Amino acid sequence: MTGRALVEGVMTGSGLSAAALGGVVGLTAAVAGGMAWAALSPESQIFGKTLIAPSRPGEFALTFDDGPNPAATPRLLDVLARGGVQVTFFLIGQFVRQCPELVREIAAAGHLIGNHTMTHPWLAWQTERRIREELTGASAVIEDVLGERIRYFRAPHGARRPVVLRLAREMGMVPVQWNVICQDWNPIGVDGILARAMRGVERNKRRGAATNIVLHDGGQEGLNAPRLDTVRATELLVERFSGMRFVRVDAWE
Repeated sequence: MTGRALVEGVMTGSGLSAAALGGVVGLTAAVAGGMAWAALSPESQIFGKTLIAPSRPGEFALTFDDGPNPAATPRLLDVLARGGVQVTFFLIGQFVRQCPELVREIAAAGHLIGNHTMTHPWLAWQTERRIREELTGASAVIEDVLGERIRYFRAPHGARRPVVLRLAREMGMVPVQWNVICQDWNPIGVDGILARAMRGVERNKRRGAATNIVLHDGGQEGLNAPRLDTVRATELLVERFSGMRFVRVDAWE
């Protein structure tokens, strides 16, 4: 059967035996599943290289998405200051616009600030124009507040496709993912957050990798998201892993 006939057969269901049609459907599903994995798996490099973590099991990068958040970020900054830890914040542009002083406080404390888009959409399913607007908009707002160029970017949900990574690099930004996620946007409590973090750190140690953990000091729906469990869990993580070297993600370039 020619390629054209195969395509027509798939589209119309004619000219293919039940077994052949089933095989094509199965193959199509497998390809679709593989593409979804490439777009959503934080450690996939199929669509392009992203910064995750080097082979340094003694290092630990705490990263926080979806801020700034007046209900949680100031308390988080206090926790980090007491622990003498510097981290990376990936900020949403529309919240930066509403809380510029809080963004300046984050930077003044020595933390790294990255781009987390303007409105937190699923970038993997957006047009190239929308992706560009989201990235340039967030960088412009953050850079206007801080007076310095933004060099790191994290896609909301980690969702990307090749054009997302290409545009980020064209704008001079390094795409960053993670290798531990704690699902702290769900009501799992401090113990639930800690349990996921501990499992992730131990897994990374076994495979000889540093830990790049993503937590959330804000919420994509709006300001003042309830994230005090994340703040408390962060305090306990800093205490528990005080023997590790806490770094910002720019230490891994």
